[in-house]
Amino acid sequence: MSTGLEALPYRHVLTVPAMGSAVRIARETTEQVLAEWGVGRRHPCVDPALLMVAELVTNSVRHAAELSPSLTVVFAGGPDTFAFAVHDRHPHQPALHAAFTGSGTGGLATVVELTLQLGGSAVVRADADGLGKSIWITLPL
Repeated sequence: MSTGLEALPYRHVLTVPAMGSAVRIARETTEQVLAEWGVGRRHPCVDPALLMVAELVTNSVRHAAELSPSLTVVFAGGPDTFAFAVHDRHPHQPALHAAFTGSGTGGLATVVELTLQLGGSAVVRADADGLGKSIWITLPL
């Protein structure tokens, strides 16, 4: 299945231990990546993106660390798109549908709500072996 993300010209990958400090490192890296790609700090997607990365990394640290000692944040970008994914090796795939319909609560619901408010998309993609997943967020710039 083609997602269009492979056509984005910019890439950055961050792998960190699944521990509390990963949240700060991921936020700082997100800020640096956006700046390097020419997205100014005042751009309306920056603060929501920082919050979403922090929430997704926090979820991986809290819920997946036992099976996934590290997690990876993948960034992809282009002139009008910023996408990122948080990947861990825990098989549970959260139900984004609950967050989309408003019946979800907590950090994931916040991520989905912000994504929709910004005109973006959110999807969970299972690893080929079914033992991990990535949550991809794609935002228009």
